[in-house]
Amino acid sequence: MLDKHQIARRIARELKDGYYVNLGIGIPTLVANYIPEGLNVVLQSENGLLGIGPFPTEAEVDADLINAGKQTITMQAGSSLFSSAESFGMIRGEHVDLTILGAMEVSENGDIANWKIPGKMVKGMGGAMDLVASAKNIIVAMQHVNREGKSKLLKTCSLPLTGVRCVRKIVTELGVLDILPEGGFHLLELAPGVTVDMVRNATEGKLTVSDAVTEITF
Repeated sequence: MLDKHQIARRIARELKDGYYVNLGIGIPTLVANYIPEGLNVVLQSENGLLGIGPFPTEAEVDADLINAGKQTITMQAGSSLFSSAESFGMIRGEHVDLTILGAMEVSENGDIANWKIPGKMVKGMGGAMDLVASAKNIIVAMQHVNREGKSKLLKTCSLPLTGVRCVRKIVTELGVLDILPEGGFHLLELAPGVTVDMVRNATEGKLTVSDAVTEITF
């Protein structure tokens, strides 16, 4: 199975030269550490930064320089700082090419729930709904099952939705899956040591398997 860093490394392969990319809280922030050398990608944080670099070493930490998840970060040469109003203007104006988010649940139709568990205190949805409503392409980094071993890739989400029919691809500890246009999860790649049956047993929603399913290598 993949650990969270390997999930981030696999997602980094989806980046393309010239992309503007928003990284959500959690596993998605790790993608900043695995951008392929020579690829020109600009990372955007909705609290007002273009040009996020890798996570800082202890000597590089600046407590005033944080991402939307309040993690300390670095800035690349040529980075730009601006207000959150300008940042959300970029997001709502569809200027972000790819959004990478975490999720608590994803449905077979590409619905995503990632901001609230009923009965638990939350500060709000943050920029999540703006991101899913405006993003051209959404990839989700998540665990395939919860702590009780129950699937998080469902027929229908049980938690309050963040967005409807917006997720394109999912990378979990078990593998890589697309959402089919007609609905359903489509298994493309398997994590090392993982079998198709393991993915079937961990997926509540409709699952089809690519004829050319491969094993993820690093």
